[in-house]
Order: sequence, then C-alpha cells, then structure tokens
Amino acid sequence: MEALIPLVLVMLSALGLSSVRVTSSSSSKLVERLGKYNRQLTPGLSFVLPGVEKVVSNESLRERVLDIPPQQCITRDNVSIEVDAVVYWQLLEHERAYYAVDNLQAAMVNLVLTQIRAEMGKLDLDQTFTTRSEVNEVLLRELDEATDPWGVKVTRVELRDIQPSPGVQQAMEQQMTAEREKRAAILRSEGEKESQVNAARGRAEALVLDAKAKQEALLLEADAQAQQQRLLAKARAEAAAELAAVIEAHPAAAEGLRLLLARDWMSMGQEMASAKGGSVLLVDPQSPASLLAALKALQEKGT
Repeated sequence: MEALIPLVLVMLSALGLSSVRVTSSSSSKLVERLGKYNRQLTPGLSFVLPGVEKVVSNESLRERVLDIPPQQCITRDNVSIEVDAVVYWQLLEHERAYYAVDNLQAAMVNLVLTQIRAEMGKLDLDQTFTTRSEVNEVLLRELDEATDPWGVKVTRVELRDIQPSPGVQQAMEQQMTAEREKRAAILRSEGEKESQVNAARGRAEALVLDAKAKQEALLLEADAQAQQQRLLAKARAEAAAELAAVIEAHPAAAEGLRLLLARDWMSMGQEMASAKGGSVLLVDPQSPASLLAALKALQEKGT
C-alpha cells in the first residue's frame, strides 16, 4: 500500500502540470468543457481541468498578412489579366472566427479572389492601372463588411501586380512605341517650325535694322547738307555784309568790284556759248539789271 503512494503522487503531479496553461498577451486560447465552448483564456496563468476541459484553438491576435495567389480575371473590355494581392487582417473575436467558419484563412482567400474578379470585371484595361488606389479602397470596404461576422478586421488590401496576357502586352508595347514616335515627330516638327520662325524673325529684324540704318544715314546726310547750306548762306551773308561795309567805307572799291563781276560774267558767257544748247548770254557788266533780265530770258527759253 505504501508503494502505491509515490505512484499516486506522480500521477497527481502530472495531471496538475498538464492542467496549467500560460497565455501570452498577443494570443488567444479557446477552452471547451465536455465538447461545449466554455471560455477564452485570458493572458497569464490559467488552469484547465484534465479530462474534462480541452484547449481547442490557439490563435495570434496580432495583425497578419494573407498572400493571395495570382488569378485570371476578365476586364470589362474582355481582356484577360492576371492579378495577385496581399491582405492585412487581424483577429478580433476568436470565438466567432473559430465557430462561424471551418477554415478561416481558406475562406478569406476565396472571398478575396471573388471580390477581385468582381471589381476587375467593372473596369477597362487602362482603368485597372490608373485606378488601383480606388480599387484597393473598394476591396477593403467590401472585405471588411464580409468578414465582420467572422470576428475579423481587414485593415488593408493592396493589389500587388496586374499582368495582361502576352498578346495584350505586345499590343501595349506597340501602342507605346507608336505613341513615342508620334510625340517625337511632333517635337521635331515644332522644333523645325520654331527654327524657321526664328530665322524669319531674324531676317525681318535685320531688314528693319538695315532700313533704320539707311534712314538714319539719310537723315544725317540731309542734316549735314542743311548745316552746310546754312553755313554757306551765313558765310555769304557775312561776306556780303563785309563787302557792303567796304563799299560804303571806300566808294572807289565799287569800280574794282564791277571789274571782277565783268570778268566772271565773261567766263560764264564763254561756258554757255560752248554748251550743247548753244545759248549765249550777253549782258552789260556795268548794269546788274540787264544781267537779271538776260538770265530770266534764258530761263524762259530753256523751258
């Protein structure tokens, strides 16, 4: 009898150790008593009745990542594309997640695939690339609502990659090449146009500058001639004034002046006689009035 006591003590200690459960703050454990849900173990040290109670589920409460495998989708314009995604989710109610669905992750994967196919079918091929952020927001809202009965919170959904079929990719590359060539041709034509415009503008500005230079040259020449005429007129006026003053001061100088005028008139008469018109001007050097009359008659004859 005494030999059985140590055996009983060992069995009781083994049962006691097997009934102790340690739960971390980032995990949750569900306990069933006689096959029926009883409680959720709180973080720390807990005891489970051996043979009566059983821990049926141990899940992490931290945010987890669900990798969605690539799948074939058809866009609204009947283009086949391959889409994969990544879903970030967190378990909020362990009991609901365990008893509401048999395989939580498999159910979530199928749900995400279904939602992705539905959203891709609403978009054209070009929209799948340009509205990725909007699609992520729609998927997040719909998945969060769909997984709420399971006690799951979907925090973020990201479409990771969108791959069209090889034929579509080739067509897209050809389209992009044609678009680049078109842009290059437009840039070249705009460059040539701008070059021609600049050349024409340069020629026009050169002509304007040349015309301005010629105009300024003519103005300067006219100013020079006018200045010369003014100086000559002033010099003649001053000479005439000095001559008049000399004649007035010396009456005898008038006779010498007449002789000089006579000499000049004779020279002028010889030149006119040898001219092609053959006109000869004969005047009395003693009479200035006769000179004026002769000049007037010669002018009327020429006209």
